[in-house]
Amino acid sequence: MGADRHAGQTYDRIAGHFSQTREYPWPEIESFLEGRSGAVGLDLGCGNGRHAEVLAAHADRVVGVDASTGLLAEAADRATERGFAVDLVAGDAGSIPLRADAVDLAVYVATLHHLRPRTRRLASLNELGRTLAPGGRALVSAWSTAHDRFVDEETDGSGLDTEIDWTLPGGDTVGRFYHVYDPREFEADLRASELALLEWELSSGNCYAVVGPGE
Repeated sequence: MGADRHAGQTYDRIAGHFSQTREYPWPEIESFLEGRSGAVGLDLGCGNGRHAEVLAAHADRVVGVDASTGLLAEAADRATERGFAVDLVAGDAGSIPLRADAVDLAVYVATLHHLRPRTRRLASLNELGRTLAPGGRALVSAWSTAHDRFVDEETDGSGLDTEIDWTLPGGDTVGRFYHVYDPREFEADLRASELALLEWELSSGNCYAVVGPGE
């Protein structure tokens, strides 16, 4: 789920413990993938591979990209233990190591909000659009100010930048950068990108959008 160099280093520090708490796929991802299939699937910000595993049942080939080599190692172990195939690549969401029009089906979840500043978030959305094949579809998610955790936070519609600690066994904490999206801002950024926004919703404090390649 690391998305830039800083996020990658952060998640390298917590990869093992973080992976233990991320066993199951999100139901929103399972719902998005239901009835969809393709030749190439992309899990952008793949973390420990829990969504790449689900994606592998819907795509002939799955590529998992993450900035954290620690999480990629966790994903490799998961793929071996559970018997699914995924090509794991260390990379930046702002420069996806795939050719244009290569991806039929993608998930880009819980990663966009780790990028900073906004220009990098938009660049990553544009990169996703570049890699999507004609007719390809992707699910994009980010944490939002609609989450109960931020109910008392005041924003001007542009979301908020914050740091949220991860507590390791033994009590050490590791700060993680988040840009928490205002829902209106999430929609605006997608419309400003080179993606076609097909639908979006709020669910469990997250913004979710189904997108396709822009015209």
